[in-house]
Amino acid sequence: MNMLSRLWQHLSKKRRRQFIYIQILIVVASFFEMASLGAVIPFLSVLSEPELVFQQDYMKPFIDFFQFKNPDELSLPITFLFIVLILVSAIVRLILLWALVRLSQMAGSDLSINIYKHTLYQDYSIHVSRNSSEVINGIITKTATVTKGVIAPVLNFISTVVTIVGIIGVLLFIDIYVTLIGFIGFGGSYLLVIYLTRRNLRENSQNIAEKSDLMVKSLQEGLEGIREVLISNNQGFYTKLYQNSDLQMRKATWRNEIIYSSPRFGMEAVGIGIVALFAYSATLQLGGIEQYLPVLGAFVLGAQKLLPAIQKAYASYSRIRGGQYSLHDVINLLDQPIPEFANLPLPEPAKFDNAIEIKNLSFRYSQDTPYILKNLNIEISKGSVVGIVGTTGCGKSTFLDLFMGLLIPTQGEILIDGQVMSHLNKRSWQRHISNVPQHIYLTDGTIEENIAFGIEREQIDHSKIIKAAEWAQISTLIDDLKYGYQTLVGERGMRLSGGQRQRIGLARAFYKQSDVLVLDEATSALDDQTESAVMKSIENMDDDITVLIIAHRLTTLKNCDKIIKFEKDFSYKTLTYDELMTQNSNTEEIYAS
Repeated sequence: MNMLSRLWQHLSKKRRRQFIYIQILIVVASFFEMASLGAVIPFLSVLSEPELVFQQDYMKPFIDFFQFKNPDELSLPITFLFIVLILVSAIVRLILLWALVRLSQMAGSDLSINIYKHTLYQDYSIHVSRNSSEVINGIITKTATVTKGVIAPVLNFISTVVTIVGIIGVLLFIDIYVTLIGFIGFGGSYLLVIYLTRRNLRENSQNIAEKSDLMVKSLQEGLEGIREVLISNNQGFYTKLYQNSDLQMRKATWRNEIIYSSPRFGMEAVGIGIVALFAYSATLQLGGIEQYLPVLGAFVLGAQKLLPAIQKAYASYSRIRGGQYSLHDVINLLDQPIPEFANLPLPEPAKFDNAIEIKNLSFRYSQDTPYILKNLNIEISKGSVVGIVGTTGCGKSTFLDLFMGLLIPTQGEILIDGQVMSHLNKRSWQRHISNVPQHIYLTDGTIEENIAFGIEREQIDHSKIIKAAEWAQISTLIDDLKYGYQTLVGERGMRLSGGQRQRIGLARAFYKQSDVLVLDEATSALDDQTESAVMKSIENMDDDITVLIIAHRLTTLKNCDKIIKFEKDFSYKTLTYDELMTQNSNTEEIYAS
């Protein structure tokens, strides 16, 4: 119940209102179900003994209203009334089914979208610390499981319980003893089944949740690393990894499905047996079975409605129990904190006219991990070009992540024109920045879409696209393609070379026309001539553009205003290009990594 309560808190006000409306519809549907069942006795009675029906007290208001004079006049109206009640009941149940299915699916959609939104707004440090396959599985597979295995069953459970109560109420009115015997028998049997299967449901639920994570992980790793898989001939390994998790998940799934459905067959046999015994006992009573025929008909119809309802309620309960671990994972993803600015428009760029100051900055990812940077004190003037060098693992890329606001310093602070960068204003600072990493992320879209990145197709400025491509030294290549800027790049840009992907990444940065450009080995896949041309494009841009460069080749840094050299002992030096090159004849080899 606690998990369901937490799930309720994550539903929108609109979905909660719809839930309340459905409860009203459930009551209406139950009323017509009761009315159609209650109409069975007068319907069968008027067919067999209309004189007795004409004399019944409960029929007098109906007779007086329509001014019937003899019993035979009752046959057609009561038959018509019975048919109308049956039809109305069926229509209301159909409307209820539509409403239940729609609400469960729309609620599932809301949950999936909210999880994705909450995930995207998490700090960069959280993203780098967890496996994305688990999140993807939570957004897609587990949310679908919760929709089908929790939300829909909860709605169905409430609906069927109300229906069961209504049917039992009518049957109790008809014959209290037979109804109680039947309900106790059926209810006791289902309670016993629930008691015997609860552990299996819990274990299967856990297995399904865990193995679905492994399935997505094995798929993602095998497909994303397909180049290495093919070279190493590891197809069998990843196939077996997927096979093991898939088989175990499916075994747990079909076990639960059997638990959900199997009691029905035994209960149907028991129900038929009870009706048969009642019919037999009626033959032993004074007047024979004819006297009890209307009551027997009511019980047969009641059993026909009641048994599926009880089975549906049991199956719904079992599915809720079976989906609890997926629900737990979905709730945890929904509980991810989301910043207040998530629903606000992008802020105006932060004021940046003078310099970025880095004061006493230290960083580590957690209390359990070592420091990567310590006690940095650096000033970067607006419009300057700053190179960053150092051996692998000395914190170059981490420094850039801190500079861009992706990470928050463990100690110290970063100031933009004297304003401390924080969680509250980092988005304003990021409005200034274009970043080009070594490994460019490309979507499975066109070249134009990848250069514009994150901008809707109809809002793309094609003239800016062409200009950005020219600066990135890739416009000639694109023009030679059959479909030009509309050429599809393939998943993760697999149809392009590493150098082509990097130039599209550079074009993406130029398209933004930001005044702070961060290059993290962004030209490592380019030949000397192309790299030189790209750097020349950057030099010819506005003098107010601030550039930070981690370069694959140190010659790329020759026009830097200053170069910051990081060491693994947390020390650092600020040098000119000439000073760096004269320090050690092997510098190029050491710092190119």
